[in-house]
Amino acid sequence: MSRAILYDSTLCIGCKACEGGCAERWGLPYDDKIAAEERISAHKLTAVETHGERYSRRLCMHCAEPTCVSVCPVGALQKTSLGPVVYDAEKCMGCRYCLQACPFQVPTYEWNKRLPKMRKCDMCYERQSQGKQTACAEVCPTGATKNGDRDQLLAEARQRIAEKPGQYYGKIYGVKEVGGTSVLFLSAVPFEQIGLRTNVPQEALPDLTWRVLDLTPDIVSTGSILLGGIWWITNRRGEVARKEGRRK
Repeated sequence: MSRAILYDSTLCIGCKACEGGCAERWGLPYDDKIAAEERISAHKLTAVETHGERYSRRLCMHCAEPTCVSVCPVGALQKTSLGPVVYDAEKCMGCRYCLQACPFQVPTYEWNKRLPKMRKCDMCYERQSQGKQTACAEVCPTGATKNGDRDQLLAEARQRIAEKPGQYYGKIYGVKEVGGTSVLFLSAVPFEQIGLRTNVPQEALPDLTWRVLDLTPDIVSTGSILLGGIWWITNRRGEVARKEGRRK
């Protein structure tokens, strides 16, 4: 049974209870200043974003076939059968390949610590393993964030669209994006209007990479193959470098 999160932007009131619940679960500081930050960071693993009169959330998407897992050379990141993508800081060597690879720009780094670690949401893996809800879903007062079986949440999302077609944009974000994700979105407007990336491939990036490798003649150098196969990853390097420069 694969678990997932369904976030319904039409039900979100921007109260940021999910942020507070997440911070408490991780033992992170949370005050008015942090609440005002509408971006994820090493001290804020989920963030409510304001888009005009609408809201959205940022958090790890927990891809079905995560690119961050495929590029990690030491196995510090793993996709669990339960759904969450988890991180083992003891294995991490700080290469930051995951920052470059993620199509949703999720992993963050503790730039100011002497022994920094990568940070991201793990979809409350330990809580879910014990049969509990994710912290964000448990505290949401409106049901905008719901946690449960992915197939059941997909069925519920489709039912909401069918019952109220005038209230919803007629698609579910996360069904096919980068091969599917464990975080699903509903919205009243096209997804780019609530800050979601709609220019991502509709198939898993690791699968895309290796298919390109299989079809490329042996005489082509490995470096050239990889540059062609993982174009998304290399395109991210400039963005990561700029962020690193700002945060040092």
